[in-house]
Amino acid sequence: MVWRFPRHNNEIKMGAKLVVRESQSAVFINEGQLADVFGPGTHTLQTQNMPILSTLKGWKHGFNSPFKAEVYFVNTRQFTDFKWGTKQPVTIRDPEFGAVRIRAFGAYAVRVIDPAKLLREMAGTDSQFRTDAINNFLREKIIGQFAPAIAKTGLSILDMAANQDELSKRLQGPISEMLGEYGFEVPSFVVSSISMPKEVEAALDKKTQMGIVGDMNQYTQFQAANALEQSAKNGGGGAADGMGMGVGMAMGQHMAQSMSAGQQQQQPPQQSSPPPAGGAAPPPLPTAEEWFAGINGAQQGPYDVNGLRQQISAGTLTRETLVWKNGMDGWKAAGEVPELANLFGSTPPPLPPQ
Repeated sequence: MVWRFPRHNNEIKMGAKLVVRESQSAVFINEGQLADVFGPGTHTLQTQNMPILSTLKGWKHGFNSPFKAEVYFVNTRQFTDFKWGTKQPVTIRDPEFGAVRIRAFGAYAVRVIDPAKLLREMAGTDSQFRTDAINNFLREKIIGQFAPAIAKTGLSILDMAANQDELSKRLQGPISEMLGEYGFEVPSFVVSSISMPKEVEAALDKKTQMGIVGDMNQYTQFQAANALEQSAKNGGGGAADGMGMGVGMAMGQHMAQSMSAGQQQQQPPQQSSPPPAGGAAPPPLPTAEEWFAGINGAQQGPYDVNGLRQQISAGTLTRETLVWKNGMDGWKAAGEVPELANLFGSTPPPLPPQ
């Protein structure tokens, strides 16, 4: 950033040519005091274009003798090799999740816009002032400005990830203004990543999975099938086999019920065949209907008709209780099902008040 012209045995003569290249500035220091600053171009050193140094030297009448002064060349191009990141999580107040700790990383570029301030505040008398000398200092200043700047944006954490470019632009202004007191500006500031603690990320992942899964019954069957397959690959054994058998039996029952229901819905009722001659074989017994009921917010059953009577007598099954059996389009109140209406008629009404 800054390089000092060797002054040992080097005297500068009045009328000498000073060449300052593009993206450079030259600063003259006389006996510890900052004097004149020259921009890009070729300058002839005279008292006319060195008013501050002429005043410090006391050249009132254009004295042209050689003189000694320190000359610093300051690089004014962009330095783009700066990185920033939060060593420790920064706590912010999110409008959706409340107080959340986040970490952020990115890159930025700096450029010297005031060589005099840079020499006074940062470089001093260093003959070769490099970016390494201020890298840690600038990073700490940026991190200190990060949390207040994030709070002013009003963006939620979920919106930050989708608006990193917008967030970078909002942070660039305050950070550039803050570094201006040291002679710098920030022409580019980039937020490359924003991360949350692993616990919060895990909770968000669970919420996303639940939204994708949708039907929990189907998801449970899928998970059970994966568990059986994995147990078979690993050889199972012990408690794993017992758990696999239990899951398998439950799945088998559920699949059997589903297949039975599908067959009953698809196949038309068959006509009962007359008994064979001689009446040796009686017809098969009719199967009892199985009912399910929503009691205390949970599915209960299956019940046959006698089981429903017992629930009605116990007061757990009322006319408003939702019931369902195979073949129904959906759950209905028990009082609206014609097959169950007579069950409530046989129940005595509540006693009149005393």
